[in-house]
Formats: sequence, structure tokens, C-alpha cells
Amino acid sequence: MGLLEGRFAIVTGAASPRGLGKATARMFTEQGATVAIIDLDEGQAREAAADLGPQHIGMASNVTDKEACLKTVEALLAQWGQIDILVNNAGITQPLKIMDIAPQNYEAVTDVSLRGTLYMSQAVIPHMRARKSGSIINLSSVSAQRGGGIFGGPHYSAAKAGVLGLTKAMARELAPDNIRSNAICPGFIATDITAGKLTEEMRASVLAGIPMGRAGTAEDVAGCALFLASDLSAYCTGTEVDVNGGSLIH
Repeated sequence: MGLLEGRFAIVTGAASPRGLGKATARMFTEQGATVAIIDLDEGQAREAAADLGPQHIGMASNVTDKEACLKTVEALLAQWGQIDILVNNAGITQPLKIMDIAPQNYEAVTDVSLRGTLYMSQAVIPHMRARKSGSIINLSSVSAQRGGGIFGGPHYSAAKAGVLGLTKAMARELAPDNIRSNAICPGFIATDITAGKLTEEMRASVLAGIPMGRAGTAEDVAGCALFLASDLSAYCTGTEVDVNGGSLIH
């Protein structure tokens, strides 16, 4: 029996083949979950879902559009009858310095992380409340905790710090309904977002700051998401779990 046998999970921003969302979706399916992959591109989302098996669903949706989020959840409930887990993984980053952040940069980065996390959560909460059960997992970043310094600009740090506040406030409000809300703060992870963007010198200096001496993998983050999605973490809510190889020790 898998840890997520009979559970139904949504993972946003999970179409990228080597991203955190796809690795998380894959690990969930290996533990018995049925998964819906939500991404902007319908073709890519369907392809990613098919790659995990025929029972999984790929759908196009824009998490910054509240109506789209509600429609997505409605369609999944019509097909599945239940949603047990939501992973708010969709996010974008930009390596800009403080004075280079234009209004459209700020909006783009904060909208996906903050509006997306709020709107998708709002879409599933009434159903989870009715069932008195649910796990919401939000992707923050070490960037929020240490004030950037690896890749994303200050607006990315701000967005990901906002995710932590939202996670904790949701945890407090939703706990009486047995809905858990937790955040994951990945450190330096080797994914498509970071691939090719760092010079060798930058990479070496980043690794020098990680006690474990290696970049993280998408699976390192997925394992933490699996723990938070499953009953192993039944008494954990409002937490921020660091997956950073020791690069930030509080």
C-alpha cells in the first residue's frame, strides 16, 4: 500500500519535464495517488500526465485567474468526486536587481506565487472543509528566508516570503476543519529554471555555501512534499520545511 493510496492530488505548474512539480507528481503516483497536472500549456500538461499513466489528468489553467481556478477544480470534482491534496508549485523567477524591477516584472512574479496560491487554495477549500480533510502544500524558497542571493531578484524573495505568511495564516484558519497548510523552502536545486543560467564561478560559490556540497534534486523536494501530503505529517501545519542541504540553518 502506498502512502497516498486512494488520494487525489492537484499539482500546479508541473508540466516541465525536469521541474519540481513533475517530480512531485511522479512520486505521488508511485505512492498510489491519482494526479492532475495543471499548467498554462494544455498540450504539455496532457503530455506530462500521460507520461505518469492513463488515469492521470493534464489540464490548462492560469492560476492568476480566479475563475479559471474555480472551473478547474469544478471539472476535477465532477470527474473524481474528491480532492485530497493541493500542491501550489507554479512560480516564475527573474534575476533582476532592485532598481531594474519594473511594475510588470513585479506583477508577473508576485501574481503567480501569491495570487496563484491564494486562488487555487480558495478553489479547493470549500470541498476540503465539507470533507473535514485536506493537505495544502505551498512552494516558497530559501530566497525568502535569506533575502535572495542565489538567482531570483528581490521581487522573487518578496513573493516567496509572502507565500510563507499566507501558508501560516491559512494553517491557523483552516486547522479547525482538519485542513493542513505547509510550505517547502527549497535551496539551490538543479532544474530547468536554473540550468544554463549560472556561470561556473557562480555555481562554485553557491556550492561552497552548502554544507552538503551538492545542489539539490527535484526528487529531494518531492520527498518532502510526499511527507507533507501523507498522514505521516498529520500533526504538522503552518510549518516551513527547509530542503537546502544546510545552506541556511536557522
